[in-house]
Amino acid sequence: MGTRGLRDAVVELQPGQAREGSADRGPAEGQPVVILLGWAGCQDKYLAKYSAVYSQKGCTVIRYTAPWRMVFFSETFGLRSLQTPARQLLELLFDHRVESRPVLFHVFSNGGAMLYRYILEALHTHTPFQSLRVAGTIFDSAPGRRNLRGALRALATVLASMNVLLRYLLLFTFATTAVVLRVLLYPLTRFLHESHYDALLKAPSRWPELYLYSQADLIIKASDIELMASAREQLGVPVKAVDFSDSPHVSHMRVYPAYYRSLCTAFLADCAGASPP
Repeated sequence: MGTRGLRDAVVELQPGQAREGSADRGPAEGQPVVILLGWAGCQDKYLAKYSAVYSQKGCTVIRYTAPWRMVFFSETFGLRSLQTPARQLLELLFDHRVESRPVLFHVFSNGGAMLYRYILEALHTHTPFQSLRVAGTIFDSAPGRRNLRGALRALATVLASMNVLLRYLLLFTFATTAVVLRVLLYPLTRFLHESHYDALLKAPSRWPELYLYSQADLIIKASDIELMASAREQLGVPVKAVDFSDSPHVSHMRVYPAYYRSLCTAFLADCAGASPP
């Protein structure tokens, strides 16, 4: 599987599909492409479980998790490091000759949402990508805004296996930087680097969006997701929001596997014309 320029991306092609560098196009031609954007620190073996939901429907699946250092530190310091992997993910569609197919994004937590923000920018500002047909986006436990306590919980989980002194040093550095740049000075710094949440609020995309969230989420506030869904709907975006009520952060499929799968496959069928669940 080719992942030129993008380390750690996984591309799952269905039998009969064209491989990178081949001009042949097989019987899977026309099936949707699903791009999974993992949460910070997500291991591929966990993201692969979501892959199976779509590969069983005949979809090509691309999955990628941005490095946690970019998610927690580059973004906090206002560095646009995620722009590069965002463009490289879209280039994979051309590398594997699936650029003519409808594309569905499945975005997990703020780690996925921050990357998705730059994908949207590339889709609307870079000529080669403007021809891509995005069918819709699913947000799982995202997006959230300025929840320092939740962000620290997420980072602590990512750093759990690290040396304790280094772990607390990184947590302290992140917390102080986030408070100064993304809370206290944000009315000024937003002109230099707008938060992913504010960028997504007014994103120019108008394809359907599905929000999967929970009141029990300790990382991303349910109210942040509800506000986002409401604001997007007011802009004319077809929106559906599902509150799982008691499932933890990015654990909705683990707690409600059948219901979660049915929501995703029904959304895929409605947006991209894939076979219904």
